[in-house]
Amino acid sequence: MFKNLTVYRVGPEWQATLAQIEEALTAARFTECGATQPQSLGWVAPRGTEHAPLVEAVGGQWLMMLMVERKALPSAVVKRRTDELVQQVEQASGRKPGKKQTKELKEQATLELLPLAFTKRSTVKVWIDAKQRLLMVDASSPARAGEVVTQLIKSLDGLTLTPLQTTELASVAMSDWLLTGEPPAAFSVDRECELKSEDEMKSVVRYARHPLDIDEVRQHIATGKRPTRLALTWQGRVSFVLTETGQIKKIDFLDVVFEGRVRSDKADDAFDADAAIATGELVQLIPDLIEALGGELDTTMPPSAATVSAEGTARAFTPVA
Repeated sequence: MFKNLTVYRVGPEWQATLAQIEEALTAARFTECGATQPQSLGWVAPRGTEHAPLVEAVGGQWLMMLMVERKALPSAVVKRRTDELVQQVEQASGRKPGKKQTKELKEQATLELLPLAFTKRSTVKVWIDAKQRLLMVDASSPARAGEVVTQLIKSLDGLTLTPLQTTELASVAMSDWLLTGEPPAAFSVDRECELKSEDEMKSVVRYARHPLDIDEVRQHIATGKRPTRLALTWQGRVSFVLTETGQIKKIDFLDVVFEGRVRSDKADDAFDADAAIATGELVQLIPDLIEALGGELDTTMPPSAATVSAEGTARAFTPVA
């Protein structure tokens, strides 16, 4: 159900019921792009069925889904049409358009082409753990997570979110685990890693399906390279890749997680089972990972620029030194 997670702390002042969230998301329900609209964002039912709720509660966890539709308009196509318009102006006036007029012609070309463009759709899952006051976005990049969070804040009045921060940098912790061969008790190191130098060369070394408890890896770290990605397994149940920014990527639930599960052909039952299993495992993994990174940064400190508001997008879950 979840593949990549960026984690946020929900502000202490925000309180809302499921009914209030449903009402707010309904006002921002997804609609298709208009003829000259380059993109459209809005909320859809996480079950994927028409008329289903926009927020689902499964095992005390709240699930939502944002739909993003974008017009696919290649820059080369816009440039070609802009060049045609520029030539028409030159032929009609006998002079080449200036920068300002060329920019206006490019905007005209874009508006002409948008109604003809194909659309691409994607969805992003959002999960709120109301008990722990954490919000997770299943986004492939910090930028996409920030886009989703900003849309959520616009939809839910009074909501504030701060990228969850730990007291130790993920890259520092991962370096220590690789150097000592001693990851935190709940975790084991797998066979995938990326190391990058911090100098101007930005040299990169990648290991895939390769043991990491070797002198070569330790030598790379000793000479200044830092882990930017490291594959880990939690409790022999969930495998994932931890990044230098603290994102949890490539989540894979191992077979032991599904032992005893009764499969159902009903879509609703399958959705509930998948959601319960995924959130049930991750709601335990995330606190263990925070502890492995030195614990959460003291949130009673004065708010920083990392706090998210409707006027600014969020950064990724970023541990700080």
